[in-house]
Amino acid sequence: MASNLDLFGDDTPAQDGRVMLGPQAMVLRGYALPQVDALLAGVDAVTARAPFRHMETPGGYTMSVALTNCGALGWTSDAHGYRYTRQDPLSGQPWPGMPEAFLRLAQAAAAEAGFPGFAPDACLVNRYEPGSRLSLHQDRNERDYGAPIVSVSLGMPAVFLFGGDARADKASRTPLFHGDVVVWGGVDRLRYHGVMPMKDLPHPRLGSVRINFTIRKAS
Repeated sequence: MASNLDLFGDDTPAQDGRVMLGPQAMVLRGYALPQVDALLAGVDAVTARAPFRHMETPGGYTMSVALTNCGALGWTSDAHGYRYTRQDPLSGQPWPGMPEAFLRLAQAAAAEAGFPGFAPDACLVNRYEPGSRLSLHQDRNERDYGAPIVSVSLGMPAVFLFGGDARADKASRTPLFHGDVVVWGGVDRLRYHGVMPMKDLPHPRLGSVRINFTIRKAS
């Protein structure tokens, strides 16, 4: 994979398995690898009840990333705006519960990054395919900005964009690989972030797919 680093821009060398993105933002390289089997089983359990779907933005744009949710609250988007709901709009049923493997990993990663006591209640699960992208945005639909965001990458590599407090601020570009976990909070909690268009670099296990889930405290 190192031969592909030139595709990904200005990655900061990792020290002790960490890449610092800001004062309170970091990549934990390979942190999720010991739990991959349990995490993928959790994704299968969630999507069996709440399948991936392509949501529309309030402006009528269909998102290139397919998504679903688990936990007490789930993030949704439609013509009425962005928000959290307790029910899956497709089924009218509560979102699937958050798998224990997700919760344990998120709490451990948050503590590792300096945010002990993380008590998440929402998890957005994304499926990226070649060409999928996520434009720069802030996570502002949560009520509790004091809690961090924990983001887990599985499958194909991606380029994570991490900007400033304004959309026009220059964003760093950091490659994320299978098993990497990103945590940001505190002074970095509202920084703009996104994902560059995915290149088709198949993963040995997941093929031309990247699964990413971001675990939050929404309420």
